[in-house]
Amino acid sequence: MKAKILLLVVGIVLIAAFAALNVEEFTRISTLNLGFTTMQLSLGLVMLMLVVAILVIFLVTTVYMHSTNLLEARKHDKQLAAQRELADKAEASRFTELRRYLESQAALTMNQGNDTVAAMDRRMTQTEKLLLDRLEQSDNSNAAYWGHNDDALLRNRQLNPL
Repeated sequence: MKAKILLLVVGIVLIAAFAALNVEEFTRISTLNLGFTTMQLSLGLVMLMLVVAILVIFLVTTVYMHSTNLLEARKHDKQLAAQRELADKAEASRFTELRRYLESQAALTMNQGNDTVAAMDRRMTQTEKLLLDRLEQSDNSNAAYWGHNDDALLRNRQLNPL
């Protein structure tokens, strides 16, 4: 961009220097045919004025295009900011939803763990009761066996005293 401006300034300075060096030729009056009429004018000054008019038109057009581009860029920036804000809100909403989902899954897992612990506790209690019943049966069986053996020994002693 700076190179273009520098080139434009150099061109304007060269044209001004050329006009200053040849001011006598530029101001010399001659007959000019305008197509529908003829006039006595300075050809150099007419051409110089045309160059200045083209330069002014170019500058006005450039300023207009630059300002239009700036306004459009601002408009796009506002739209981009609105879209970014919308995306941020959506992302925050997704994070909130994810947090709720994870909390519900953690609660569900905790409940399943508690249920499993309770089931295992019931099973252990049941197994302990069965084991105690079995031990009691075993004790009773052993007691009956020992009682039977004691009775048999007593009978055997009574029948065969030493």
